[in-house]
Amino acid sequence: MFRTVFLKSLRDARRGLLGWSIAIGLLVLLECALWPSVRDMPNLTELYRSFPEELRAFFDLEAMNTGTGFLNAELFTLLLPGLFLVYGIGHGARAIAGEEEQGTLELLLVTPVSGARIVVDKALALAASLAVLGSALLAATILGSLIFGLGISVSAAASGALALTLLGTEYGVLALAAGALTGRRAVAIAVAAAAATAAYVIYAAGLMVPRFESWQPYSPIHQAFEGGPLGAGFQTGYLWLVAGSAVLVAIALPALDGRDISTAHGR
Repeated sequence: MFRTVFLKSLRDARRGLLGWSIAIGLLVLLECALWPSVRDMPNLTELYRSFPEELRAFFDLEAMNTGTGFLNAELFTLLLPGLFLVYGIGHGARAIAGEEEQGTLELLLVTPVSGARIVVDKALALAASLAVLGSALLAATILGSLIFGLGISVSAAASGALALTLLGTEYGVLALAAGALTGRRAVAIAVAAAAATAAYVIYAAGLMVPRFESWQPYSPIHQAFEGGPLGAGFQTGYLWLVAGSAVLVAIALPALDGRDISTAHGR
């Protein structure tokens, strides 16, 4: 049954996952193609220094004269985290709450497999799907760097892909847990989106307002972005992202056992 639930979840996601992987790969390659023009701009460093100090800190503009810094500012701390969060939260909300609303979850619950096992299998399928997106991101970053001369090493690209994969997984699992506890996909999306927004506000405030800097380590966004994420190496913050996902799965484990969902999809 483990293989059935896990593999069926991956099969159900395969078409969307393929489209997302292609889109992320093309986005990275297109951004990499801009680097030669940016690199050859005269007085680039002086241009960045003309921006306000808070803006330079937020986007780490001082590092944008390197290929790694350019991609960090343009993609890895802006658009790509948003894409991984949208995919993870959407997938997590559908994993249990979506099936409950559609009336298909009860087909699993009448089998000998426990509700806790369903939660674990769905979480593993979510993590595996995000790992596929992370692999596509890694491959595109390495390829783009080679073609357009960004000078990004394999290890630097790997740190960026790992950080975003773990970030998307944590908030995806949060949506999954909220969906398992409430049975409502909209609630699951709202809880995870609000938590991600709050984490980003804490991260951004810490960059621009010194008195909020001590709050940053508590933000999963900061845990993923610290030192990069592209080129950061392995950060201890990644362990907190893994631990957060594990705790959320543990919270959701008992949610389906003994649950009467015979009329849940008709609410």
